[in-house]
Amino acid sequence: MLRRIFILSLISLIFIGITGCNKKEKPKNVSLEKIEIIEETINPPQKEPLRISVGSMATPMIGFAYYFQLFDYIENKLGKPVKFVSQNKYQESHINLKSGNIDVAFVCSRPYVNGHDEFGLELLAAPQVNGKTIYYSYIIVPINSPIKNLEGLRGKTFAFADPMSNSGKLVPTYMLAKIGETPDTFFKRYFYTFAHDKSIKAVAEEIADGAAVDSLIWDYINNVNPELTSKTKVIEKSAPYGIPPVVVRPGIDPETKEKLRQIFLNLHKDEKGREILKGMMIDKFVVIEDSAYDSIRDIQRQVAKHKEEKHKH
Repeated sequence: MLRRIFILSLISLIFIGITGCNKKEKPKNVSLEKIEIIEETINPPQKEPLRISVGSMATPMIGFAYYFQLFDYIENKLGKPVKFVSQNKYQESHINLKSGNIDVAFVCSRPYVNGHDEFGLELLAAPQVNGKTIYYSYIIVPINSPIKNLEGLRGKTFAFADPMSNSGKLVPTYMLAKIGETPDTFFKRYFYTFAHDKSIKAVAEEIADGAAVDSLIWDYINNVNPELTSKTKVIEKSAPYGIPPVVVRPGIDPETKEKLRQIFLNLHKDEKGREILKGMMIDKFVVIEDSAYDSIRDIQRQVAKHKEEKHKH
């Protein structure tokens, strides 16, 4: 912003200063013909930051360092500041994406489905891991547990990740629905940890008899901290589902969205990007279609139908 400063001729001002106090002299006319305009430049305003969220429930805390490296990478490539917004629950991310308080987010697959169908949440890219864009729900128990399948957890204590989680809540609930059960009728007690790594820890420390966790997170921790996962074992593996994607809020600037997409899709093409991806145990980011998540929509409908039938009886 420019501020205009009007300055009277210095000679006229001095003349007034000298003569204005002398009553014997007649006052002189002041000429406004000589006006100088000085433009003072003020620093331009800072660019609005790009607000990015990565929920702790969707990413093991041990891997967050690589996300911060990714944010720096995006900031440099995009040419605008990036602000990290911490989210402790899926619901927080859902609300903030809907209201426009977050621009970009790494989300679980089910929150993407709900956000897309409810308010137009948009896919940006998806990680490819071991050549695929799928993941599973693992049912885990303590390593020394005699339990061999989900049925063996009847009447036990169970840990879910988040109420909105696909692998950590919806999928195991669907597994129970197929045998005519719900979490309330099947387990003696269940609770939420609000993070997959915390669910793994709850089982490892035998606070819970079993848990449902994201396969990507269990595999990641098994690679970087096998001491923890070695205290657990996988007793059931679900069908595959569309991998947790990177999303953008509806209404984001189209140019920014496309620049972001290209940054993600080309991350594996330079040395720094490959280093970040290696730390995240991701091959690269790729384009993914909304239809990849239709199976989640399907089991969500089936679980809702089963719940409704249970209430009728």
